[in-house]
Amino acid sequence: MSTQNPTAVRVYLARVRSALADLPESEVEEILEDVRPHLAEMEAELGDNARVEALIERLGSPESYAAELRASGGYPPRPADTGDKTTALKAKTGIGGARFAFWGLVFSVGGFALFGFAAAVWVRVEPLLGLLFVAPVLAISVAYVVRKGVAPIAELPEVVKLRETATSFQANRNSRGLTYFRTLKPAWWVLCAAVLVVFGLLLVLRDTEAVLLLPLMLLAAVAVVWAGPRLKADRRLLWLAVPISAFVIGSMLGGAGAAVDLIAKRSYGSGSYGGYPPNYHDTYGNPQLMYGSQSVDNIYAFDGEGKPLTEIYLYDEEGRPLSTTRYACERSTGEKRRVGDDNRYPRPRIERGVQDDEGNLNGYNGYRGYCQEKTDVPFSAAIPKGLPVPPASSAPPSPTSSAAAPPSNSTQPTR
Repeated sequence: MSTQNPTAVRVYLARVRSALADLPESEVEEILEDVRPHLAEMEAELGDNARVEALIERLGSPESYAAELRASGGYPPRPADTGDKTTALKAKTGIGGARFAFWGLVFSVGGFALFGFAAAVWVRVEPLLGLLFVAPVLAISVAYVVRKGVAPIAELPEVVKLRETATSFQANRNSRGLTYFRTLKPAWWVLCAAVLVVFGLLLVLRDTEAVLLLPLMLLAAVAVVWAGPRLKADRRLLWLAVPISAFVIGSMLGGAGAAVDLIAKRSYGSGSYGGYPPNYHDTYGNPQLMYGSQSVDNIYAFDGEGKPLTEIYLYDEEGRPLSTTRYACERSTGEKRRVGDDNRYPRPRIERGVQDDEGNLNGYNGYRGYCQEKTDVPFSAAIPKGLPVPPASSAPPSPTSSAAAPPSNSTQPTR
């Protein structure tokens, strides 16, 4: 390394040293020794384009980079300057784009955490579609920091205030504890990758359509493992690692909440409190009707003469509709599909199988998918005679007994 032609790293570090001049010399040397390998690696990547301007584009100005090193190391902020450099920087880059990039990151962190939490609670893909509203904001913020770097953002008043607050908090806390947590950063990035992969696999097991999402989860896992260790050298990677970390934290909290809820339901159902049976639900979250330990998919009612009744609506003693999931055949695919949920019975019986070329249902040797709805009653009921019938006066009508049955809210299948 020639001393007559100093490299970009030496020039950049010289300005960083000047910005840290108020700190003890031994501590300044320790800080520079920590960041020097990262800067040297970055200089090697730039090759012939390794100039101070290129480093500033990646890391921001040496002064702002020094301020970030102060905050991460728990050192007090530098005494206030005249502000001329800040004013010139704002005039050159504009404060609007920097502020949008910063608050875009904050908005993205909240959105990623929220939708990750919702997706983990229900183990469904649908909540993740909400990220489509967050992604454009994050993309614009990323485009800004790639072009302008993080220096304009570091000079924002709210960022300066936030950095001062963080430094004050660190100064009032046990430095050993904070140092210990900093040593756990590599393990955190590995944990993030593991959670993303496991979460993607769970979504695929729950919904086969989520297989298209699995490559994105794997890509995010690789990205966070790559970007995490490089944050100290390139602060622009915060716009990649922080939203992914927020998504992981949200999904972990959502998964923990779902597990606690499941354990509570099982414990409540297995106990004898109140004499209630276990709380059973189908795959769509609707409660199932149970007779003893067996689920009831359909209900048939008969009058006193043994004639089947249709269009009956079931309610419990508190007037709540006993609604369950309704299924029907889809003509276009020949598959059994969910079409809604209601408390109207009896339902059509769904027969599934395959149909051969002559239209016969055999279930094994056919060629086309087959699904048929049958509305007949599959059995006859023998109504016992001679049961005592209470007089009409002994059973006054309830105020709600004359209410008309509500219409079904199920959606009829497409024919």
